[in-house]
Amino acid sequence: MKFLLDSAALSEPTRKVPSISFMKALRLHESQCATCSIVWHELKFGVARLVVGARKDTLVRYLVGIRERIDILPYDNLAAEWHGEERARLEKAGRPAPFADGQIAAIAATRGLTLVTDNIKDFRNFRGLDVKSWW
Repeated sequence: MKFLLDSAALSEPTRKVPSISFMKALRLHESQCATCSIVWHELKFGVARLVVGARKDTLVRYLVGIRERIDILPYDNLAAEWHGEERARLEKAGRPAPFADGQIAAIAATRGLTLVTDNIKDFRNFRGLDVKSWW
């Protein structure tokens, strides 16, 4: 594995007009991609909140396909330790980050993965985290 896809990355293919550059990079690197339990929760929660209908059915099938194709990494003790240290450092520096973003960053950083996101600004203050946009 080389890349950890965040919610924005995994949601991009479901857009009416997905980014061409993103889709090209995804096709090229899909076998090297994973996501994490935090992102998986965000996606499942988002779909579960939708009203019953064609859009929800399509997204449920999409999530089944994701689950079959890529690994979903856990937030483990190494990630929790890294996150705790980074959270304290960022808070002291006056730059606290959303808790879930810290968890996602921790999983990527402790596993040596590049985080793929369209929200680079949300992750740029974390130390030891490689962040990339395919957009």
